[in-house]
Amino acid sequence: MALIVRRVCRVQWNRTRQTTRRGRSGSVDDTGKLPCQGQPVSALEADGSAAVRGARDFLLRHRTDHEAAVASFRWPRPGHFNWALDWFDGVLTAEHPDRKAITVIEADGRSASYTFAGLSARSDQVAHWLRAQGVGRGMRLLLLLGNQIELWETMLAAAKLGAVVIPAATLLTPEDLRDRVDRGAVGAVVARSDVTPGFAEVHGAFLRIAVGEQVEGWLRYSDTLESLAPFFPDGPTGADDPLLLYFTSGTTALPKLVQHTHSSYPIGHLSTMFWVGLRPGDVHLNVSSPGWAKHAWSCVFAPWLAGATVAAFNYSRFDASTMLDVLREQRVNTFCAPPTVWRMLVQADLAAWELPELRELVGAGEPLNPEVIEQVQRAWDKTIRDGFGQTESSLQIGNAPGAALRLGSMGRPMPGFDVVMVDPISGERVVEGEGEICLDLEGPAGRPVGLMTGYRSSGEHADVDATRMATRDAVYHTGDVASRDSDGYITYVGRADDVFKAADYRISPFELESVLIEHPAVAEAAIVPAPDELRLAVPKAYIALVDGYGPSKDLAGEILAHARENLAPYKRIRRLEFADLPKTISGKIRRVQLRTAERERGDVRRENEFREEDFR
Repeated sequence: MALIVRRVCRVQWNRTRQTTRRGRSGSVDDTGKLPCQGQPVSALEADGSAAVRGARDFLLRHRTDHEAAVASFRWPRPGHFNWALDWFDGVLTAEHPDRKAITVIEADGRSASYTFAGLSARSDQVAHWLRAQGVGRGMRLLLLLGNQIELWETMLAAAKLGAVVIPAATLLTPEDLRDRVDRGAVGAVVARSDVTPGFAEVHGAFLRIAVGEQVEGWLRYSDTLESLAPFFPDGPTGADDPLLLYFTSGTTALPKLVQHTHSSYPIGHLSTMFWVGLRPGDVHLNVSSPGWAKHAWSCVFAPWLAGATVAAFNYSRFDASTMLDVLREQRVNTFCAPPTVWRMLVQADLAAWELPELRELVGAGEPLNPEVIEQVQRAWDKTIRDGFGQTESSLQIGNAPGAALRLGSMGRPMPGFDVVMVDPISGERVVEGEGEICLDLEGPAGRPVGLMTGYRSSGEHADVDATRMATRDAVYHTGDVASRDSDGYITYVGRADDVFKAADYRISPFELESVLIEHPAVAEAAIVPAPDELRLAVPKAYIALVDGYGPSKDLAGEILAHARENLAPYKRIRRLEFADLPKTISGKIRRVQLRTAERERGDVRRENEFREEDFR
């Protein structure tokens, strides 16, 4: 019972501190001791938050010394650890009760801030109410909310209960929702009221909870406010107990289920905290849609590991000027955004916004094109630092604060990750040159804590075959191809599925796309192979234009000429089509859809398609 006693004691102490500030009597005795002080605790339980703090503080001390951090960092590996109870309540709330945990900014400019103590107490309420409705340890809870405070309340409450959260985007179709419920073996759904109609044809005996307006047949989330009884955990949480189940973005196939634990993301994102350059007390703003892994990366775990404040902008339609206003008004110190957002931001006059508090700029999700990095550098005299990770892991590779940058490179391995390059054909490890990015599972650092436990075929069953395939030969295979130079800098080439051959030359879509978006008319580009009788395949560009430009033969010729002047002859883009680019809900380009369309179409031309022979 020692494990339970320690955690109950901590929760009681947090609540005592909160009620004392409100002027009500607490449960601290006359000596000032905790009610359970002096009672025995498990060494593993006692060391959980201490081990995480030690690793966190080490990375903070070496935040600008990448070499020292990589050389000496060791992952904390506690036996028992509950992110919400042991870290959020036991460290952040206990030590910084009045510090802002999060500020939610609405599109109309209104904002509301919530302290660590307030959010701790509120998540206790939600946890107690959810338990009364039948949510318990191991139950899978599907979460469909925007950037609203109820999302963070529910995440923390579910973690305290030992439930497993399945974050999902509010834009999912009814078919997507049915897939999430069925494959996720969902026992409860917490959803914004306006998305509940999507569940009309989703059948099952799962609990339905609506946030917002009352919905017939759904419980009201607002009833959690009436839960006044204290919350006590029902037992210890293993550090390897499941916490999150993610459906991947599905850029090449049906989304896979990825399972994370109370350690793999909550502790694993120490690498992400290090990469961003977060410090205690910072204000961090991350642009990411709830429901996707990057939102948990930078709107939950990385900033709260550092003891920073999350700034969450709850907008429905992106506007560059409004985003820049939020950065200024919230006095943001660290800012992370995907390449799509950075490409929209640079279309504004960045120099018109003075942002003296802004210290760190990072980008992740897809590789960031050098042209965008250069534009931001010219306007703000700050460099966007690229990074690489996946839903399956925390940040693996990145350009760390203070480290020398090489334009086009996404950096070097993060502390705790032994990154190896593997020849995809021979399986041999490549010291320099091109290969698949892999993680050594038996290297000096051991299996990275920030790596998933494995894939699931459903919420209830492990996908043994998929996990075995991904971890064959004692490495984790990312499926991404890159090249490494003699100094260890890694440059992204593309997804293994996206790289193709044209006239026997290997083509990296990312390299060609980076050249294309240097043209002022090009907002986004995607390169895929198009069938060709002579060369078997030739590079074809799908182009999305910047506002103010329209498709035309003249513009196509201009863009092709620009590419021809800046690419080697064997990389020449020989076809171009103006089109809207198909994307996943998370905003990643679905090149697989474009490749399939090219194969099925053969040599048949489409409207707004142009070829190099049109300009001879």
